[in-house]
Amino acid sequence: MRKPILYNFFIIFFSLIAISACKNEKRSETKSLEAKDETKFGRLIISDNKHYFQKENGDPFFWLGDTGWLMFNKLDRKEIKEYIEDRKSKEFNVIQAMVLHTLEASNIYGDSALVNGNVTEPVIKEGSQFSDSLQYDFWDHIDYAVKTAEENEIYMALVPVWGGNIKNVTEEQSRQYGKFLAERYKDYKNVIWLNGGDTFGNEYTNVWNALGESLDEYNPNKLITFHPRGRHDSSDWFQEASWLDFNMFQSGHRTYDQDDTERAYGEDNWRYVKNDYNLKPVRPTLDGEPSYEGIPYGLHDTLLPFWKAHEIRRYAYWSVFEGAAGFTYGHSAVMQMHSEQDKTGAYGNKMLWKEALDEPGAKQMKYIKKLMLNYPFFSRKPDSILVANNGKRYDYLPATSGEGFSMVYTYNGRKIEIDSANLGFKNFNAFWFNPKNGKKTAIEKPSNSESEVFSFKPEGNKEEGNDWVLILENKA
Repeated sequence: MRKPILYNFFIIFFSLIAISACKNEKRSETKSLEAKDETKFGRLIISDNKHYFQKENGDPFFWLGDTGWLMFNKLDRKEIKEYIEDRKSKEFNVIQAMVLHTLEASNIYGDSALVNGNVTEPVIKEGSQFSDSLQYDFWDHIDYAVKTAEENEIYMALVPVWGGNIKNVTEEQSRQYGKFLAERYKDYKNVIWLNGGDTFGNEYTNVWNALGESLDEYNPNKLITFHPRGRHDSSDWFQEASWLDFNMFQSGHRTYDQDDTERAYGEDNWRYVKNDYNLKPVRPTLDGEPSYEGIPYGLHDTLLPFWKAHEIRRYAYWSVFEGAAGFTYGHSAVMQMHSEQDKTGAYGNKMLWKEALDEPGAKQMKYIKKLMLNYPFFSRKPDSILVANNGKRYDYLPATSGEGFSMVYTYNGRKIEIDSANLGFKNFNAFWFNPKNGKKTAIEKPSNSESEVFSFKPEGNKEEGNDWVLILENKA
């Protein structure tokens, strides 16, 4: 029997809708399912709860980044290997670096990146990518760094072109450049893309979107975010962008009194996380550039104090306990790779990058990573109602809880009062964790008062840098 024309129309119409839906669903799962690799070191994907990262084999991944922004320009191959191996020894697992610092970029060997500053014309020479010969070019030098990082189980978060240069790049050029990068690094498991680069997403938005879309189209199984200007967040402009996989904010280098932005978060970098954590669609978020160790308050006035390790620890624990998927550390000397060949250092820096590798903050960052990975990682959530009085500014007490545990961080040794009515368990073991050395010490559980509040006071005076983590573990 012949079907009516209208019937056939509906069959075709709904079939097309179903096909479209399947394609969209497949696109959303691409970065978590495609080309799955069960090895220990594989591509990063987003966790099921969408707040964190994990390896393809299901292992949790705590992003512990370092800013080696100028490594491709200023380091030779021996130094690149030295730098990467040092960061591995200190348990960093991500290095953030610029591909093109400027459109006239060249490396330490004098190799130019582009022909006449045109991103669609990379300078490519014939020769072996990984030989010690001088036959290689600018891009082979980056290949060497990415390969060396992969051998050391470190991910490279690459900024395609630093933000200030984008005014000289058209939308079509950015698409072509994105395709070039995506195809060149498609076989590397350890590449992440940081679109942007210390810039505003509401300027040249079409160009940034074109670059992100191109990277995503030609290499959809690599994570992408946007590195914004100080005191801004990728979610300010790109929360709905199809190419954005996770959010990144730059809390920046200013003090409370120096922050002149409308939101005026100042040093409260945890506020960016709190905002991102509840956005839809749900995405991981992290501080991709807080204050650097060894850089002046506010960045430019070298007569002001320089940020110290304990202040960087504060940024790490504040943001992570509020729900961030990790943290990026930085040191002024390392981010600019300051060497003896440089006449002067930027931002008042006088330390050589090799010396700065062993600064206190760099050595201490691994402890927050170990702490987070030592407990059920994916169950962790911010827990603002756990503490009876959270406090403000340096008195702020962020809390995080998960399956069988709760933690509270104090930056200045302030007394912590736990509201037991909001604690997920009644019988617990208590510990102090020292962020300076990673040591965990058992303490006695205080007797419960009539007000149902447990009080804990760490040793030492109340002062900045006397920071501790209170850990409560369910006895059951």
